[in-house]
Formats: sequence, C-alpha cells, structure tokens
Amino acid sequence: METGTFLPSDNPKVPAAQFPFHHCLPVQMRFTDIDMLGHLNNNVYLTFMDLAKVNYFSDVLPEGMDWNSINAVVVHIGCDFYSPSYFNESLEVWTTVTTVGERSFKMEQRIVNSVTCQTKCVGTTVMAGFDPATAQSKAIDRHWVECVEKYEGRKL
Repeated sequence: METGTFLPSDNPKVPAAQFPFHHCLPVQMRFTDIDMLGHLNNNVYLTFMDLAKVNYFSDVLPEGMDWNSINAVVVHIGCDFYSPSYFNESLEVWTTVTTVGERSFKMEQRIVNSVTCQTKCVGTTVMAGFDPATAQSKAIDRHWVECVEKYEGRKL
C-alpha cells in the first residue's frame, strides 16, 4: 500500500480513517508471538505499535531522535481488534498524529494486512509532554510539532 492513502475497510465495524497515513512500517511476526488459538497475541499488536511509534518519531525529526532527552510519555493506550492475524501473515503498522494540544498529542495506528488491506486493529495513543529532570508535565516542543506538520502535510 502506498503511504498517504487509506482504503476503506470491508468490515463495516472498522471506523473510517480521519486522515491519510504517511508512515508505514512492515513488521515481522515471530513464532513466539502466536497464542494457543493460533492467533497473534493481543500484546504483540501493542509491541508492533510501539516499534512503529519509535520509527515514526525517527522519520519525522530531520535530526533524528535524541534518546537521551525523551520529552513525551504515554498516558493512554486503547486498541480495538477487528480481525485475527495468523502466523506468516504480512502486516504493516500505519501511523499518524491526529491532534496536538498544548501539553499532549494523540496518535492513531492501524495494523493492516499488506496484501489484502484488511484492518486487524485500530489503536490510539495519547502522549503528554514530560520533563525527565523534574518528572513533571510540560508543553509539547514546538519544533517537534512543526516537523510533524511538515511530515503529515497538514496543520495540527
């Protein structure tokens, strides 16, 4: 699937995407990711989304991520599952930032079969600005917001 596009789901329960996804990360499933029912374990979906978030931030910032100065933390994660995934299924994580406030921002991620475009799940994450030195919340870095707006091609 070409990034920047999103096909509607054949499952009417999957909500329509609000924005196109410009970031796509293919993920590799491991045998140990499969549960007793032969499905991808639900915890692994969140691990895939975490990996895609890190990749997204690295791609968005022209200077790359400075892992010694993390300035945002996860304060909420939600995930709705629509279709099971099975071993050796080709999966991708699509990621976008949907909104940015003064002290937090919201991301949407979808795990999608890269062959059929079937949406497996839709996840949302709220991240808040954070100062590790004081362990207190802080405003979202404006440079970061500008980089995301440029990457996403829209005002947030």
